[in-house]
Amino acid sequence: MNKLVVFFFVLLLGVNSVSAQSDTLRFLFVGDVMGHDSQINAAYNYKTGKYNYDTCFSYVSPIFKKHDFVVANLEVTLNCKPYSGYPAFSSPAELPAAMIKAGVNVFVTANNHSADRGYNGVVKTVKALDSLNVLHTGTFINTEDKKKNNPLILTKNGFSIALLNYTYGLNGIPIPSGTFINMLDTNTIKTDIDYCKNLNIDKIIAFVHWGNEYETAPNLSQKRVAGFFKRNGVEIVIGSHPHVVQPSYFENDITNENQSLVVYSLGNFISNQRTQPRDGGQMIQLTLVKNNGKIKIENVSNYLTWVHAPYFKEKKYFFVLPVAQFETNPDFLLG
Repeated sequence: MNKLVVFFFVLLLGVNSVSAQSDTLRFLFVGDVMGHDSQINAAYNYKTGKYNYDTCFSYVSPIFKKHDFVVANLEVTLNCKPYSGYPAFSSPAELPAAMIKAGVNVFVTANNHSADRGYNGVVKTVKALDSLNVLHTGTFINTEDKKKNNPLILTKNGFSIALLNYTYGLNGIPIPSGTFINMLDTNTIKTDIDYCKNLNIDKIIAFVHWGNEYETAPNLSQKRVAGFFKRNGVEIVIGSHPHVVQPSYFENDITNENQSLVVYSLGNFISNQRTQPRDGGQMIQLTLVKNNGKIKIENVSNYLTWVHAPYFKEKKYFFVLPVAQFETNPDFLLG
């Protein structure tokens, strides 16, 4: 079979036109949302006693709002005091609230920090996201919650998309009794995929927490799991966890009938990891196009991002900056 294989590491290349007279659905995938101590402290207002993260996402919000679904990896638990960063992450719910305000509308929560605060961490995170009226999947407080949100079905513009989310592990912490966290087990995944296919959905997307931290190339396990997804009909696989950008691959045959996108790692979206290449990441965008009942992936591309963490009037700030907007203005400062 004649096949065009597009390889992209920092700059993604893909089909750059959307068919006229067709239905479209635009996705944006956002990397690791961390909550280190300095981020928590920067968000705290000592006068009001409240937290506010709104400024962190002000520069990427216009990008978010161009898409139908913006999916982010929330790598902290929520509302478990005392708030802290590594090694047992917990942030105030104002963190995802600010992202929702900016335009994020889906969170995946299965990652190696999902069980950092035990049972309360899993439960409070799910309840906080529910209270914010935002879609989420990956961790569940009970069987009813898992049945409702696994898979998470995203519907818009005549599309029905199943989103699945898994993690390789939990840093040695057992899954808290009574809760559910989706683990990267191929038997479980196969069952989930088969269930999705029986729902007559248009596409399955897998958002997977995998790989080795700080390594810029995927390991053998990632490659094997990516192949497993492809063989079982999952054409879009998005990766997180390494905290750095890893290669991505888009395969598209000449008929557009057999497509496969694997993003091995988005890298960090926001964190206080200040050394390169941990201080930035990428947001992946793609468009699903439905024409005469057939769906194909178009407009695969990325936005490189960098976390700017300046001090201004003795206060620290965090901004996620789209690199293209500021690369000609390296002296950018608050205000």
